[in-house]
Amino acid sequence: TGSLKPGSSQAAFVQRHSAAAAQVERESGLPSGYMLGQAGHETGWGRSEIRMKGGAPSHNLFGIKAGPGWNGKVAEVTTTEYINGTPRKVVAKFRAYDSYEASFRDYAKLITESPRYAQASQQTASAQAYAQGLQQAGYATDPAYAAKLSRAINMTLQLQRAQA
Repeated sequence: TGSLKPGSSQAAFVQRHSAAAAQVERESGLPSGYMLGQAGHETGWGRSEIRMKGGAPSHNLFGIKAGPGWNGKVAEVTTTEYINGTPRKVVAKFRAYDSYEASFRDYAKLITESPRYAQASQQTASAQAYAQGLQQAGYATDPAYAAKLSRAINMTLQLQRAQA
């Protein structure tokens, strides 16, 4: 939805994952609201989380794929990728974790330690700049990713202020 008014599913999602996001913010310096907003956007606020075969949660809140360097557990799912601007259904391998906190920690490590995301990780003063930086670095294939992500982050920051 394009609306900026948070609903109960967004509020419940933010509340559920606040402690893990706050812990990883202390370790990494990435704002918890940015991580929670992105996790909410990537999972439809917990409604479309990546599942393992058999339905167990993968605990992957960020849609991080399992590339050749990943040695952990994997969830294989059908996802939509934009190829030359056209949405296509493809089967992709995603990283799987033992906990949601491990997902936040791996995301923060990816953003703060990968040269690919170096610029985005330095732009945390603005949700728009951060989201734009992630899109420019190729975090997602959706051409409207930065706009969608910055809306989700701003809504999360609003929720965090309301829950504080």
